[in-house]
Amino acid sequence: MTVEQTGAPRSRKSIRARRNFLLKALAVGVVVGVLAAAFRYLTYDRDWVTTDNAFVSGNIIPVQADATGVVAKVLAEETQLVKNGDVLIQLDEQRARAALGQAEAELARAVRNVGALFANRRQICQKITARAAVRERTVHDLARYKQAATSGAASGQVLQNTQDTLAAQEADLREARAEYQAMESRLGGVTPTTHPDIEFAKARFNDAYIEFLRQSIRAPATGYVAKRRVQVGQRVRPGDQIMNIVPLDHLWVEANLWENRMERVRPGQPAIIKVDLYGSSATFHGAVEGLVPGSGSVFATLPPDNATGNFIRIVQRVPVRIAIDPEELKKTPLRPGLSTVTSINVSAEAKPMNGSVVKTSTGEYSTTVFDKDLADAKTRADDIIKKNLVRAPGDTDQSCAAGREMSVR
Repeated sequence: MTVEQTGAPRSRKSIRARRNFLLKALAVGVVVGVLAAAFRYLTYDRDWVTTDNAFVSGNIIPVQADATGVVAKVLAEETQLVKNGDVLIQLDEQRARAALGQAEAELARAVRNVGALFANRRQICQKITARAAVRERTVHDLARYKQAATSGAASGQVLQNTQDTLAAQEADLREARAEYQAMESRLGGVTPTTHPDIEFAKARFNDAYIEFLRQSIRAPATGYVAKRRVQVGQRVRPGDQIMNIVPLDHLWVEANLWENRMERVRPGQPAIIKVDLYGSSATFHGAVEGLVPGSGSVFATLPPDNATGNFIRIVQRVPVRIAIDPEELKKTPLRPGLSTVTSINVSAEAKPMNGSVVKTSTGEYSTTVFDKDLADAKTRADDIIKKNLVRAPGDTDQSCAAGREMSVR
């Protein structure tokens, strides 16, 4: 039986031996812990900066109404994948169609009114030509009467009447030339298709046509629908939020690092990302794209005012943007807002601190959905102009050349 079983007291020697053993074990444990910590620092922690204040981020594209109307159809729902240019919401286009018809009629009327002005100018040109010919005949008659009056073959009364007729004809010719100048002030330097009245009506038509096209609210980029905010029958106006589109093929991590740990963080350094959604079963790889030019506090709604007397020094965090390998995103999908544990290898070669490797080459940074709207409107307006433009036979800009020359005299 042992001493403990018999209840006999331990000797001082056994107690001392047990204490020494425990102290040695503790010392060995401390030494092993220090060596392990030193080994981890030398092999990993010294070259890596890790934070759990890091979240998946991405572009959240707002879809807003650009026209006034009542929602007639909802063609996209949350979590649904939509392609660039797909119709998401269809508005009731009856009012827009009526306004488009009115603008089309106004354009046609403007074309015909301008055509009438050019016809009036041609008429005035012919009037100038006719009155000039009559005046020339009277000038010749007056010359003959003057020659005949010297021999008595023509009376003085005939000569006087011819002079009065010539004066009246010259006044009529000046009147016609003044009419031509007035008409030229409205038509000079333009053609029947470039008159300001037609350009104004054409601009009104283009605006009405674009308003009609915008009754179909289209997706500006490819992505997944989130936060749909409209219902059938709801009236929307330009600027109203309709829904969001989130492209999931281009995501990144926003890691908020303590400022006292960012001395060696640089764009271009590799990073390892573990997302709480998948735990340790999935590891993502990325690279630092850039350091946000300011701590998070300066971009807050109420930024701190350190000039006050109640100053407390607080270590700030600076957001660091880290790209995620797109191929890994295809295999293991992520969502914006997910929590991560992100580590940056600060020993790798990198760019200067103010450098950046961010690219805006993915699809959500530009859209071509609206590019053809104005071109289509102009094409349709040109067709309306051609249909309503009536040209007389031989109607060219040179048809009034004679009248223009005479108006200058």
